Amino acid sequence: MFALLILGSLAWGMCTGQFAEGQSNTAVFAPQPPLPPGTPNSWVEGAVRNELAIIQDDKHPMRYLIRSATRKGDMTREVIESAQGNVARLIQRDGKPITAEEDKAERSRLNDILTSPNDFLKHQERNSAGENYAIQLIKLLPQAGLYTYAPGQPQPPGASSPQVVIDFQPNPQFHPPSMVAELLTGLKGRVWIDEKTATMTRIEGDVIRPVNFGWGIVARIYPGGHVEFEQTRVDGKRWIYSHLDMNITVREVMLHTVNDKTKMSTWGYELLPSPISYQDAVHTLLAREIPLQ
Repeated sequence: MFALLILGSLAWGMCTGQFAEGQSNTAVFAPQPPLPPGTPNSWVEGAVRNELAIIQDDKHPMRYLIRSATRKGDMTREVIESAQGNVARLIQRDGKPITAEEDKAERSRLNDILTSPNDFLKHQERNSAGENYAIQLIKLLPQAGLYTYAPGQPQPPGASSPQVVIDFQPNPQFHPPSMVAELLTGLKGRVWIDEKTATMTRIEGDVIRPVNFGWGIVARIYPGGHVEFEQTRVDGKRWIYSHLDMNITVREVMLHTVNDKTKMSTWGYELLPSPISYQDAVHTLLAREIPLQ
């Protein structure tokens, strides 16, 4: 489902709400200014260029908190972005401190990364493959959609400059060049693009037709799903995904159909002075004392 998150993030699959600690997601109140220069497509093309730069930015690593509520539970983790990939430590479950036993297991897992890093590095290789799929999809967005201005729409809260609001729908003339690109034929919605930086700040997308992966054998996403996605800028240097709210119905590997509800939010951002190794990230996380039940 990484690809669906990515579409939600730009006209849009990566790691983040509607939780007390997270960002406010109530769309606001100031009317949109007059239409900007250029065309809807030119704004999308600029946003695509910027989104590609954001995904591939490895010069501004961060440390932050992420809370995710999925079918597997409601968990809050502290994340440090290392040169080899993200390292995370579980600190809360269901919004409450974890137990001493859970903390012991988490510390053991992190120490295993130091002594036997193969599983961690393989996981990062899979993440890199997902990132490559995301880059492929984002590059196709200008051709895959039809874009029109949506004047008079609410502006996101806390926006530092006006937002260009654009509606998108599938382009019937677009022929997906790959199985993953089939995703781009099934969504319509609305995107907010920051006028000053030409960067996407918010997406609202709806699944309007069935989308198959591998002729429906690998997965099938059903109509009626909804995705909301936001990103925010930290210290004027780095954009990060700040909110995801996804509700879709998907059948996986022809086995079972599930309603996949996901909420994620991130906060507590701290820019690191320079990239660090995953070993240093693990040691930093282990050194922090956290409240326990």
